[in-house]
Amino acid sequence: MKIISWNVNGIRAVHKKGVFTRFVQNYKPDILCLQETKAQQHQSEVDLPEYEEYWNSASRAGYSGTAIFTKEKPLSVALDLPPKIAKKYTLTDGYGDTNAEGRVITAEYKNFYVVSVYTPNAKDDLTRIPLRHKQWDPAFLVYMKLLQKEKPVIFCGDLNVAHKEDDLARPKENKGKKGFTDEEREGIDKIIKAGFVDTFRMFTKGNGHYTWWSHFANARARNIGWRIDYVFVSNVLEKRVKKALIHKDVLGSDHCPIEIEIT
Repeated sequence: MKIISWNVNGIRAVHKKGVFTRFVQNYKPDILCLQETKAQQHQSEVDLPEYEEYWNSASRAGYSGTAIFTKEKPLSVALDLPPKIAKKYTLTDGYGDTNAEGRVITAEYKNFYVVSVYTPNAKDDLTRIPLRHKQWDPAFLVYMKLLQKEKPVIFCGDLNVAHKEDDLARPKENKGKKGFTDEEREGIDKIIKAGFVDTFRMFTKGNGHYTWWSHFANARARNIGWRIDYVFVSNVLEKRVKKALIHKDVLGSDHCPIEIEIT
C-alpha cells in the first residue's frame, strides 16, 4: 500500500497549474493525505473517479483545511480533534479556534487509522508558541494515543517544525526561530517517546532532505529547505514500512509530497 502526504498550498491553485491530477496519475497512491487545501469540496475541480474524497475545510474561507483521497472506502471518517480533548486543552487563542480550521481528518481502516494533520504555524513573532506548546501539540498527541489504543495509527502531514539540525539547511541561523524553537521540537520528541516512528529516518540519515522551501532567494533550486512534513507510524507497524521517500522534484506547491510504502 502506498500512502502519500502533500501540503498542496491551495488545491485549486495546484490543479490550475495542471500538476495535481498528473501527479496522482503518475504516482498512484492508495491513500493521499492533503493539507492546506484552502477550499471547500464543492469548490474543487479535481475529478478522480478512482478515489473517495473526504474533506475537512476551515470555517474561514480559503484557509487551512485537510483532505483524504482513498481508493478503499474507510470504515469511518472523523473530523477535527474530539470535543472532549478540544475542551480540555482550550484550542483557541487570539488568532482563533484551531479546531475550526480543518486541521485534522481521520480515516479508519480494518487494520489501522490514517490521519492527515496540518499543525498550526507558530508565527514569525512566535506569538502562537504558547498554543503550540501547551495546547495543540499535547492535544494532538493525546488523540493519537487514544486512537492507538484501538488499532495502529499512521499520521502524516505538515507539522510545521524541523525536528533535528539535519532537518533544515541552516540550523544555526534559525535556532529559536519559527519552526525550530525548543518548544516546537519538544513536540516531536514527545511523539517519538509515545511510540511513534519517523518513517523517513528509518531509511535515510543526514541532511539535505527537505520538504519545504521559501519562495525567496531561489531557495528551492539551491535546496535551502526544511523537512517539516512527516509520516509517523505506531511502532508496531515499523517492520511493515518498506520505504519512505521525499518527492522533491514534484512542483506546484512550496512543499513537496512525501510517501511511504507499507505492507
